[in-house]
Amino acid sequence: MSDKYDVVVIGAGPGGYVAAIRAAQLGLKTACVEKYVGKDGKQALGGTCLNVGCIPSKALLDSSWKFHEAQDGFQIHGISTKGLSIDIPAMLERKDKIVKQFTGGVTALFKANGVTNIEGHGKLLAGKKVEVTDSEGKTTIIEAENVILASGSRPIDIPPAPLTEDVIVDSTGALEFQSVPKKLGVIGAGVIGLELGSVWRRLGAEVVVFEALDKFLGLADEQISKEALKTFTKQGMQIRLGARVTGTDIKRKQVTVSFTDADGEQQLSFDKLIVAVGRRPYTENLLASDSGVDMDERGVIFVDDYCATSVPGVYAVGDAVRGAMLAHKASEEGVMVAERIAGHKTAMNYDLVPSVIYTHPEIAWVGKNEQQLKTEGVDVNVGVFPFAANGRAVAANDAGGMVKVIADAKTDRVLGVHVIGPGAAELVQQGAIGMEFGTSAEDLGMMVFSHPTVSEALHEAALAVNGHAIHVANRKKR
Repeated sequence: MSDKYDVVVIGAGPGGYVAAIRAAQLGLKTACVEKYVGKDGKQALGGTCLNVGCIPSKALLDSSWKFHEAQDGFQIHGISTKGLSIDIPAMLERKDKIVKQFTGGVTALFKANGVTNIEGHGKLLAGKKVEVTDSEGKTTIIEAENVILASGSRPIDIPPAPLTEDVIVDSTGALEFQSVPKKLGVIGAGVIGLELGSVWRRLGAEVVVFEALDKFLGLADEQISKEALKTFTKQGMQIRLGARVTGTDIKRKQVTVSFTDADGEQQLSFDKLIVAVGRRPYTENLLASDSGVDMDERGVIFVDDYCATSVPGVYAVGDAVRGAMLAHKASEEGVMVAERIAGHKTAMNYDLVPSVIYTHPEIAWVGKNEQQLKTEGVDVNVGVFPFAANGRAVAANDAGGMVKVIADAKTDRVLGVHVIGPGAAELVQQGAIGMEFGTSAEDLGMMVFSHPTVSEALHEAALAVNGHAIHVANRKKR
């Protein structure tokens, strides 16, 4: 029967499309089911990340940063600009063009690798059968030896701030503002809230970010998050910690936000409000009741360390399973599963999944932070190097922030690399490569780093772990 596949993947986001391509490369007959429809009414591959997440938000972050720099950062270089303006529709058009380029790229990769692309909503039935419902409601059943569930996630809604057509929006709506809001509210000071808040702040909006927790960027290293809070405040973002939104009221295209914080009950009005309180697995109508796959009350599918579910031959990856909701984590899980189906013994190192916040300065980290290691009772040595002492960063007028390397005090093994500053994501990735091979701080310190580069800040931070930094005074050993 022609509708029988070795592998059927449900979902063509960073977890699903990568799994499908890798499975096909390994000689497995593979199909991928995707229901997402783009702005042109046609199927669009790439999932949230490519269509309304990572890629379009980076496009807007870069456009808005260039505008901000031209407005506030060129004079120091002796460049004068007058009568600067921003054409928001043109900025959005560029973003949409980039999205289309990459979604089309995934379609081409499916073709090149022999992946069968199936349009429609995929649902797992008993016995590894997949029911596909197309846009007209017509259903077909396809059979598979193996099924990979890669259904992704969606933004969390909150009752105090129900979404509207154009005043209260989620992260998707925040990518589509046709003009710069005079006043913008953001609920949630996580990655998405900070990135989207940054875009519109740079373009001139007054931005207030409401964060229910008393701690800012709780997952980051405390030293880095303190520096970040200071920097964002300096950039003009008002970040209100311990501020719990209790209600919203829209009148004449203005939204009044009611919230409580340390000063009691308060209200503020905005032209637009972005709800960015996190994401949840998108697993509604994904599993038939007799499919045998287990998930918890939040819709998270239970899997083991190798992404296998409770049903042999059925796997789940990405935002639908435990762990950080990150595109790169989803992709690597997709590769791991495809290779395990093909009989390889591939495993994934979950201890070294980097995290990045694409604000300016960038914030990134890999491994453990100082407070985690303190809680675990691990004795550590810490090396910190500021970009203010890095020639390349200063020459580029981008010298805020620091690199922090944390190493085990007994073995000198690097346990964490944390960066806020220029190229943070790339520097952390250098750290991750070293850590994957069990690097010591001394190893990093003995390597030759080209000069002048921002990478030298990682080199110096590694040297500083053992009090050997050259271009900054070393901390006296207690």
